Amino acid sequence: MELFKSLIIILMGSVLVNNYVLSRFLGICPFLGVSRKLDQAAGMGVAVTFVMLAATAVTFPIQMLLDYFEIGYLQTIVFILVIAALVQFIEILMKKFIPALHKSLGVYLPLITTNCAVLGVTINNVADKYNFFESMVSSLGCGLGFLLAMVLFAGVRQKIEDADIPKAFKGIPATLIAASIVSLAFFGFSGVIDNMFA
Repeated sequence: MELFKSLIIILMGSVLVNNYVLSRFLGICPFLGVSRKLDQAAGMGVAVTFVMLAATAVTFPIQMLLDYFEIGYLQTIVFILVIAALVQFIEILMKKFIPALHKSLGVYLPLITTNCAVLGVTINNVADKYNFFESMVSSLGCGLGFLLAMVLFAGVRQKIEDADIPKAFKGIPATLIAASIVSLAFFGFSGVIDNMFA
């Protein structure tokens, strides 16, 4: 029962409180770049979630090997190479099986390779000393948090584009102001997670 509680806390904390986009400010490029349309935002969120899970599953045993051979200082380089290979594999699969989504994501799909949120999840799982199951739950939560942030912000951006706002705020200024307000809204969840099983 304690394991179940800790996994739920890790999952909910990753989605709501420690959201990589809204509280840690990782993965901002696709957050701002692909959030104009809801379908693109959702597709990017699902792709990033899948890459986070796959990257964690692959990098966890690699980290054990790095630790065994006492070459942990190569962690960042090795993880970047693994993530780049996974993204290329996913891009090939999407191009073959989901060409419409592949075309709509365009240049942003290869950018998952350089998405610091994916690298951040794998490195933070090691730093937090999570076991394999905790790492996978954390990665799932971070991916779902990224997806949630993307979808919510896509809805906000569509409302902003339809709104009559002053000329000085149109475009990037309105987008950044909206992003900061959405980010502030997520800070309200911190107390909920702390008292979830109290």
